[in-house]
Amino acid sequence: MTINGGISFWYATDLTATRPPRPPLTGDTTADVVIVGGGYTGLWTAYYLKTAAPDLRVTVLEQKFCGYGASGRNGGWLYNGIAGRDRYAALHGHQAALRLQRAVNDTVTEVIDTAAEEGIDADIHRGGVLEVARTPAQLSRLKAFHAAELGFGESDRELFDATETHRRIGVADAVGSSWTPHGARIHPLKLVKGLAAACERLGVVLHENTPVTEIAPRRAITPYGTVRAPYVLRCTEGFTAALKGHKRAWLPMNSSMIVTAPIPESTWEALNWSDAATLGDMAHAYMYAQRTADDRIAIGGRGVPYRYGSRTDNDGTTQERTIASLTALLTSFFPVLAGTEITHAWSGVLGVPRDWCATVTLDAATGLGWAGGYVGSGVATSNLAARTLRDLVLGERTDLTTLPWVNHRVRRWEPEPFRWLGVQALYAAYREADRHETATHTPTTTPLARLADRISGRH
Repeated sequence: MTINGGISFWYATDLTATRPPRPPLTGDTTADVVIVGGGYTGLWTAYYLKTAAPDLRVTVLEQKFCGYGASGRNGGWLYNGIAGRDRYAALHGHQAALRLQRAVNDTVTEVIDTAAEEGIDADIHRGGVLEVARTPAQLSRLKAFHAAELGFGESDRELFDATETHRRIGVADAVGSSWTPHGARIHPLKLVKGLAAACERLGVVLHENTPVTEIAPRRAITPYGTVRAPYVLRCTEGFTAALKGHKRAWLPMNSSMIVTAPIPESTWEALNWSDAATLGDMAHAYMYAQRTADDRIAIGGRGVPYRYGSRTDNDGTTQERTIASLTALLTSFFPVLAGTEITHAWSGVLGVPRDWCATVTLDAATGLGWAGGYVGSGVATSNLAARTLRDLVLGERTDLTTLPWVNHRVRRWEPEPFRWLGVQALYAAYREADRHETATHTPTTTPLARLADRISGRH
């Protein structure tokens, strides 16, 4: 029987989940920096600030518990993707975007090395990322994607034909793939819990069960008191819409996952999935998967992409039809897994800006800063954003503070019901485009998907 919700599979199987929550805020207080959000962005920012300036008083306010959001629910892809790179190239030039891409490439190693230094065992395995094509249209997009990545300095990326793809991972109907070494499989919860513990060792004050209702210059307001600080940093990603005045800032896009029961070694041999590379594809409604450390497959994709009014889910519970859809996707990729037990299913939200560009911002005049809008690529990008926020708060001009995503501004999302109608229509168009490309074997992307990309702002 599938366990639905429970935050995520990572939490449902956590043997240390009985640890009591950290105490909430109990009244007005002060700090040098107050960080709203106890996920990867907030915790990495606190970690790097205290490492660079141990005397800083850094407080983190988390609405439930550290890692409650995307940081404890994601697919465990630590990789070099970044939302908005092509737009930054158009706005600031190719070399500026190239510097950004190289910084994200280096961030994969930064996270792995820092986890090792802090003694964080997050089941990290650096097997890279394999992205496959299963239709002629997907293959055309794959080749264009591969060429673009080479153009942004990824000289170590490799393009494989159908035969070599099958040797890497035996995906049914795969006609080609692109592989990068700049990726690793992780256990998301183990990373976030280890990072929170590292922050506490450094002297960061963590308050859980402390929802911030409003952010204003030099103060974060909660039902239990106000924290005043020269710098207030918003690190709330998919939960940003819950803050006063931020309803239309970032859209909380929903993503869902399932995980199988442990798979026997004989089946893994049939799948050829031995190096634990993370797996994605070139469909418009794309999927993402990993081989977990305990030999399961965790696979995700868009179920119900958006809830009316920017609402978020109830502790990870997802719809039965989404579970069925993801199960069908799993067996489509790996027919040998037909009938395999699905033990857990869950959902979470990620932050999507109107132009699909991740950003890092600090307004020196007000002390307000924020980072996020990762559009699902936040495991690594949040670390880069945190180091950038550190340098901005400390007033240092560095290679990071001059990257093109710093202080990028974007317009707000449309009001309801237009926001809901637009997202539903866009993802219906992407699903229909995938069905059409699979059925017709057209060698080019369908016009419907191209139109959806233009309307959405993805390209």
